[in-house]
Amino acid sequence: MDNRREGGKSMKSWKTGIWLFGVNLYISTFTFGGGYIVIPMIRKIFVQQKQLFTESELLEMAAIAQSSPGAIAVNLSVLAGRRTLGLAGALISAVGAVLPSFIILALISSCYDAFRTQPVINACLKGMEAGVAALIVQLVYEMSAAILKQKQTLHSLILPVTFFCGFILEIPAMTLLLFWAGLSLLLSFLDYRRARA
Repeated sequence: MDNRREGGKSMKSWKTGIWLFGVNLYISTFTFGGGYIVIPMIRKIFVQQKQLFTESELLEMAAIAQSSPGAIAVNLSVLAGRRTLGLAGALISAVGAVLPSFIILALISSCYDAFRTQPVINACLKGMEAGVAALIVQLVYEMSAAILKQKQTLHSLILPVTFFCGFILEIPAMTLLLFWAGLSLLLSFLDYRRARA
């Protein structure tokens, strides 16, 4: 009986691993514009369709992916894979997320001069830029709405203050990230101390 149960679990994890690889391969192949474009795709597949984690967990993973070294898209895929299937899921997701970019860049770099001078390819890239800008605006709107629903004053202030500091005052993004991360850590520590007192 136990052997049958273990065999069923093993079969399920294999199917989940193959599904994870396919999903990350698909997302990485057909999303252009970087990590922020991957977030709506992961939300649609992992949160809305499969319900493997919640919207707030996705926001946490997106924050971790953005503040970690490396490409946001790969970081987020690895975190989603780990949440779904543990360490094996993280490794499978990493391979699925990196493979299309590796193949495409290898092909492009081998015939870079031919690609660079093609007006059709330049026109396609310009069209993709416009599409990516629209997707980023949609993502910012949806993430802002999710943050405002939490009704926490600090979190609600972060977006407008960061926009003002980055766009108007031209403070570097890394400085703003470090400031908000430090402030959040300090407030979390103070809440922890208050809860223990």
